[in-house]
Parts: sequence; C-alpha cells; structure tokens
Amino acid sequence: MAPPLPETDLTPPRRRRDVLRSALSVALCCGTGLPAFATPGPQPVPWPRHRPTPALTLPGWGDSSWSLAQAKRQVVLVNFWASWCQPCRAEMPSMELLAQRHADQGFQVVAVNFRETDGAIQRFIDETGLDLPILRDRDGAAAKAFGVRVFPSTIVIGRDGQAVFSVTGEVDWTGTDARRWLAPVLSAH
Repeated sequence: MAPPLPETDLTPPRRRRDVLRSALSVALCCGTGLPAFATPGPQPVPWPRHRPTPALTLPGWGDSSWSLAQAKRQVVLVNFWASWCQPCRAEMPSMELLAQRHADQGFQVVAVNFRETDGAIQRFIDETGLDLPILRDRDGAAAKAFGVRVFPSTIVIGRDGQAVFSVTGEVDWTGTDARRWLAPVLSAH
C-alpha cells in the first residue's frame, strides 16, 4: 500500500466551500454586483460631461470625406474597427441593419477603419459586402482622440454633436439591449 499523499491545503474542503459561498453572498448582497465572470457583456459607458467630443473629419473609402460637424441634427454611431478583428466583423451586419432601420429618423452609422491598407479594406468589403460608409483613420489619430484602445469600440453622438456614450466590444446592434440604449438618443430633438 502506498503512503498517503501529504496534504498541501490545510483548509478542509467543507471550510473552503463555506468561505467561497460567503464571499459570493457578500458580493451579491452588498452592492458590489455580480462577480466579473457573470457580467452580461458590453455595456454603455456614459461619455464624461467634462470631456468635449473630439472633432472628426476623415477621408472616406473612395474619393469622399466625412465630417461629424456636417452631421449635426443626426444621431451618429461611430464604430472603430479593423478587418483582422473577429468581433468587429461579427457585429457589422447588425450595424448595417440598424442604419437601414433608423435612416428615416436621422440616424447614421460610420465605420472608422483603424490604420489598414487599401488592399485589406477592399478584401473586407469584397468578403462581406459591407455597405456602410467607411472612413479611414490612417494614422490612428481619431481613435486616440476618442480614447479607443480596444476593437470594436463604438461612440454614439447625439443630435447636438455631443458624445452620449461609448461601448467597447461586440454588440448585437439590433438586439433589445442596443434598442434600449439608443431609444432615448433617437427620441431627443
């Protein structure tokens, strides 16, 4: 018969379970919310009141250019993306559908590509059939001005030209959460 293995944890299993259960109860009951592993996904973060909305004028795909200043009185969803970013690719169809559904309400979606070549963008368009306006952030200055560090990142701009909130991560823009986030912005005049 082999000798018993040395016990490396001096806390009995029942005690460990009780400690974990207590910690979870404290987290859930004392205002700290759900533990990080149980968060529901990307959530809107209000744009800081003291932070002005950066100016945004970028060349578009092709010969056009686009300016946030020209989009006043419209709600604008500015999405920062890259073709190598799988979550970016996954959320594009829902953004395109969102733009189509709310175009008559003065709503616009622009897809700001982060520092990619013409070839990479063209391949992406050919593969996906994307029909959203694509803007070129060739040097990354626009992403930096908006504080974008993760892709996809989306900023929603109100009719007054001021940023309302940002969302980091993949979102189903036709889902109930996104509709709830956008409803007050779309209804504001």
